[in-house]
Amino acid sequence: MSDPYECNATALKLKSSSSKSKKKKHKKKSDRIDSNDDAIEEELDQSHHSPERTKAEIAFRRIQEKRQAEKIKKLASKTHKQRVEQLNAYLDSLTEHYDIPKVSWTK
Repeated sequence: MSDPYECNATALKLKSSSSKSKKKKHKKKSDRIDSNDDAIEEELDQSHHSPERTKAEIAFRRIQEKRQAEKIKKLASKTHKQRVEQLNAYLDSLTEHYDIPKVSWTK
């Protein structure tokens, strides 16, 4: 009779490990160089064929930059302390509907 606690001295086989590993195929150097050249040529072609901006696009960009400059000036005008005080004043003015209401069982 064999001992029920006897085990084989082989390595554990995991699901992910396979007996035959697949080797990656390497591309030839000339193929890699050609593909890089093609990609570079495509980028150059795209940059040369970009259409001119319309008047509306130019005006939109100008207004966008103007608004962004105003926003930066507005943020830079206040100090951190002033911003914290303004936030605290805003939070104090909010209703406290998240607070748990007081429940009295005696009354």
